[in-house]
Amino acid sequence: MQGVKRFLPPSDGGVRLELSPTTASPLALDVSETTETRIQRLISENPVIIFSRNSCCMCHVMKRLLSTIGVHPTVIELEEDEIGALSAAVDENDRGGAGAPVVFIGGARVGGLESLVALHLSGHLVAKLVEVGALGGMNMVL
Repeated sequence: MQGVKRFLPPSDGGVRLELSPTTASPLALDVSETTETRIQRLISENPVIIFSRNSCCMCHVMKRLLSTIGVHPTVIELEEDEIGALSAAVDENDRGGAGAPVVFIGGARVGGLESLVALHLSGHLVAKLVEVGALGGMNMVL
């Protein structure tokens, strides 16, 4: 995400956000904010957020699972040099294989695709999404 090379939305309809401090990008919000701080802020501001690599098939499956339930997560595609910032931004006690893709629900790290699917199969995903306000109630497709 060092620089947005084109200003068209990604093919899946998402929005690309600039994480690296720069004044050249129209999407950079605060050049004094470090990448780690920006990642922490995004985690706290979004009820469901996925940090991914470009063209990540596991992220695509995560988005499909969540959209089937009725949730449309914020997806941030990280450049290779920003993956380390993601690891640094996650609490030391909550690392558990920090990297991308990783999903956060309600500010808490769920993990990668395997952890998200396990949460869904255990029957706890929908309740967690309702709890954080990502879903309106228990009347959605399971």
